[in-house]
Order: sequence, then C-alpha cells, then structure tokens
Amino acid sequence: MPKQKDIASYYKKVLNYLSGFLAFTEEEFNEIAKYCEIRHFTKKQRVLDIGETENYFNIIVKGVARKFVISGRKEVTMQLAIEGEFILSEISFTKREPSQVIIETIEPSIFISIKHTDLEQLYLNMPKVEKLARLVVVDMYVKKDSQEFLNLEKTVRERFLEYISDHPHILLRVPQKYIATFLNIKPETFSRLKHLLKKK
Repeated sequence: MPKQKDIASYYKKVLNYLSGFLAFTEEEFNEIAKYCEIRHFTKKQRVLDIGETENYFNIIVKGVARKFVISGRKEVTMQLAIEGEFILSEISFTKREPSQVIIETIEPSIFISIKHTDLEQLYLNMPKVEKLARLVVVDMYVKKDSQEFLNLEKTVRERFLEYISDHPHILLRVPQKYIATFLNIKPETFSRLKHLLKKK
C-alpha cells in the first residue's frame, strides 16, 4: 500500500500536469480527485488487451508505457508515454467498443485513472472538467498528428535526432526496438544511428 505522503505526491503531480491546460483551485482539484484512483502495475504488465473495452482515462505519474498493435508477426508501437502524459485506447474509451490496441508498461508504473462512468458524472457535476477534457483530447491528437507528419516529412536521421533531442532519457528507459517501430525506422538503421549518437 502506498504511503499517504506518496499519494499526496502523486496527486500534486497530476495537479501540476493539468494546470498546464487549465487552472484549478485546490478545492476544485480535490473534488476531481474523489473520482480518481491510483493504479499500480509491474514491469511489462498489460494494462489493456485486444478485445477488452477501455474503461479508464489514464495519466502516468511514474513509469513508462506503450500503446501498440500487432501487424502480422510484428508489434508496431503507436505511443510511448512517460510521466505527465496520458495513455488509453481513445476509440474504445469513447465508443465503448473492444480495443484494437494493447497498452503495456515498460517499467513498474503508477497511473492516476478515472473510470468512464465516473468521468461522465464529473462532467455533470463540474462543467469545467468537460472543457479540460476537450483541451486534453485536442493536445493528444495534435501530438499524434505531429508525430505522423514527422515520420512522413523528415528523413530517418532527422526524425531520430529530433525525437531523441526532445526525449533525451528515452534510450535509457525504453528498448530500442519499441522506439524504432514508433519512429518507423528499421532496427538495423536505428542501431547505426544510435552508435553515431554515442560517438558524439
């Protein structure tokens, strides 16, 4: 069981993350926190599997997770998420249908999560939260589109260097095969680029 000071620390982090989208008073945030739960996961634990319905909107307060699909015999990473980032199957959560993606932790991780039913209730009780949700969803889609444009418009070398520059510790936390599929780079090409980076 997490200690009370750890729980307070987790929620303080969430407040800081959310404040980047919309300002909340302590009283407002305490009301939101009543609907949330802390979820702990071990390394390489599946948070969501194919065919399951996504019931949670998650923000990571500790750890790393990835969202991926299985294409043929390959796993294709769609998202790598670290502390302060949201991760869920958006389509499954919104449409209440079976997920076509898998979410799995890379490190032991802690999520602050809110259930779909509780979020709907929170919208009714606090209309400000609905505005927050719209801002968060827009941000998620902007990041998704930006990554897709990066993969399409930049050379392999450019997108590797840009991503590593924006995420300097990612190579220490995430296996390179996951980063390679996320950036649409062949594993052998990724290894060559990684060695060039080390020489610098």
